[in-house]
Amino acid sequence: MPSDQSTWLITAPQDGDSEGLLQELTAKLSQQSKTFPTSSIGQLHIPSFKTGTLDSLISLSEELPKHDGNFTSVVAKIVETLRNLLNNDTSKLAQHILINEKPLDDYLLKDWRWNEGRYGTQRGLKDMTDALVKEMTSIDNVMKVKLNNYNIAKGSLAQLRRKETGNLSVRSLADIVSVDDLLQDSEYMQSVLVAVPKNLVKIWNSTYERLSPMVVPRSAVSLASDEDYTLFTVIVFRKAYDTFTLKCKENKFIVRDFQYSSDQIETEREALRTADTAERELWTELLRLSEINFSEAFQVFVHLKVIRLYVESVLRYGLPANYIGIAVKPEPKTTKRTLLALQRHFSYLSTRSQGFTKSKGGGASANEDFVGEYQSLLDQEFFAFVLYEIPWVVC
Repeated sequence: MPSDQSTWLITAPQDGDSEGLLQELTAKLSQQSKTFPTSSIGQLHIPSFKTGTLDSLISLSEELPKHDGNFTSVVAKIVETLRNLLNNDTSKLAQHILINEKPLDDYLLKDWRWNEGRYGTQRGLKDMTDALVKEMTSIDNVMKVKLNNYNIAKGSLAQLRRKETGNLSVRSLADIVSVDDLLQDSEYMQSVLVAVPKNLVKIWNSTYERLSPMVVPRSAVSLASDEDYTLFTVIVFRKAYDTFTLKCKENKFIVRDFQYSSDQIETEREALRTADTAERELWTELLRLSEINFSEAFQVFVHLKVIRLYVESVLRYGLPANYIGIAVKPEPKTTKRTLLALQRHFSYLSTRSQGFTKSKGGGASANEDFVGEYQSLLDQEFFAFVLYEIPWVVC
């Protein structure tokens, strides 16, 4: 059963007027569901490709599903990137999920045609597939590099903001600790800053002098406090610093590494401004690139689907390779009825399939040469017509 969250791409042998078939199907689908809009079905113009040999078609038929899966993944990753950039705002996302600045439905359902300018049909099917794979790989690689650069900038900004707004165990102390809070110009002793969890302050006060040798008695002074921590300064002998730090860690007291500088506050603010500007610029670049690459990747994806439709149609119906394509966007509530109407309309094709027909016992009866070498092609859902799906990317 095809998904009710996808647009169905269908091919069948063209036995008559394609426009007449489209009108007939539109009428039948509208009849079986009064809410089925006529804009939810459109013609798919299938080119006359260079067919090649049977072996080459079978080989390509086995290769294409792998590419299809990879293409689906690339398109999905671009959509997820856009979704994250836009804070999961579906309405904004829909404004960027466009094909040449038009909605997806317009691209798929309004007289879709093969892009001859970019993918000329004078080449063989294998060469065209390789060209599509190369293009999609390039898009994916560019997206990976740009996304990685943005994530690095975003992480750097988050780290700097954490220093500005975090609790006393992580935030910058430049605007909290003054020069008068620290022991100055002592050869043997130094001030140590320690962030103590609120629930351990009493333990700190009663134990800090004994955490290690050479801690100056009664030297602990509270400098600041927030919801989670209290910041203390304490004086220890320099030779005891490493031992004192280790004992603090064992007791869940956090020693803050801090060197006073009169210019530090402005330096940190400038670093934050620079990081914020870099993140915003990369966000804008990534958003624009994702929008462009989605349009490109989606078109490449659909062209690959059309090659799959063509290859499967030739294997199933044979030559001459003259097929009509239809794109249908089913309504979720009437998906089964839509599929049933299509099956009834194309039921006459079941006797024309050259590939195989399923037996009542669940097996397959087919040309023995075909079955022997290409059994894997039988493991798929079978309709009288050929059907592949384009998942809806915005839900």
